[in-house]
Amino acid sequence: MVAETTVRSVNDMTARWARDAVGERGTVLTAAGVWPLLALLAGPATGPARKELADALGTDAEHAVCEGCDLLAALGAADGVDAALGLWTQRTLALRPEWLSGLPLDLHGELTGDASADQEALNAWARRHTDGLIERMPVRVTPDMLLVLASALLVRTTWKRPFRESPLQVAEGPWAGRDLTGLNCYRLPAEQLRVHRTPAGPLTAFDVLGENGLDVQLLLGPEDMTGGEVLHHGLTVLGGGYPTVPGAELTEGAGPGLTVTTMPSWDGSSRADLSTVRFTVDAEHDLLKRPELFGLETATDNSRGHFPGISETPLAVSSARQAATATFGPLGFRAAAVTPVAMNVAGAPQIPPNEARLVSARFDRPFGFLAVHRASGLVLVAGWVTDPDGWDHSRPFGPGMW
Repeated sequence: MVAETTVRSVNDMTARWARDAVGERGTVLTAAGVWPLLALLAGPATGPARKELADALGTDAEHAVCEGCDLLAALGAADGVDAALGLWTQRTLALRPEWLSGLPLDLHGELTGDASADQEALNAWARRHTDGLIERMPVRVTPDMLLVLASALLVRTTWKRPFRESPLQVAEGPWAGRDLTGLNCYRLPAEQLRVHRTPAGPLTAFDVLGENGLDVQLLLGPEDMTGGEVLHHGLTVLGGGYPTVPGAELTEGAGPGLTVTTMPSWDGSSRADLSTVRFTVDAEHDLLKRPELFGLETATDNSRGHFPGISETPLAVSSARQAATATFGPLGFRAAAVTPVAMNVAGAPQIPPNEARLVSARFDRPFGFLAVHRASGLVLVAGWVTDPDGWDHSRPFGPGMW
């Protein structure tokens, strides 16, 4: 189980990132893939870089490495979630044994200096640990790159109640006139639906329940609420931040996208119907465009080193990126992300003391979503949907494959 303090810290980073990064285009991101990497760097960091990383993480740098390892272990142990950590270093880079031995590594590979071969090795690792959903590591390997530390995250669940697919045409709004793949599920328990009273207006939330303890929460705000605000308020809700009206007590017009009618019932229990769209969202993020959000402002200053706990060689962060994808279909949800942080030598050029022989081998308008680990409340994936899947007229109706 993930520690409650870690869940809050990761979810807070997700909220800040989503509010800052989500714009008019669809996107997907996972702070659960970034947070443990930053934690593994905060412990061996020094000076301002150590403080900035700790502030971004929302934890003490002294305990950050242990907390990062614990989060990776908890993710890997959760049903429907696979997590992996990879490290690649040049042979000439001597690592601190105490830092290296504490990492829960799936692989410690070598950067040979052959950029093409090294790139393919990193790409192969990304494909292997995301079931092929991420085809390449989102970092450009260069011959002078000394270290790459990367996480991979794979999230999968099958719905408790599958959707039925059917063609959908929207009469108005951004998706008007398009032939979309609609997904419908009827007579669900009303407690899966609710409306949250946020300062920016009502937010409609619908939990789509997975078989393995992973749920996907669909979020629809007022038309003037931006995607970043929708996700930010959706994450605030997880901490009990706003008043909530449960589905059984909702009235007509209580929230965006809602219509309230009556139906015949044997037991008098309220029910909820859900109509949404099938979608796939892909995104790549340059974390260094928002260095203050991730505590990486000082760590990227290559005039001096910032990580003496990793190596005597002065190191500075040269690249930090994330590639992510998420698919919501009639039978389930799957998402993957790969997040590499790369380092180069900092300060004066370092000349290795010895020589060695090297042998090289060759919803009906944009909406947000959160994939949530049900037991802990940890948000694994967050995203904003603006371009749902079109309808393929050559396929028959039915659940289909995803």
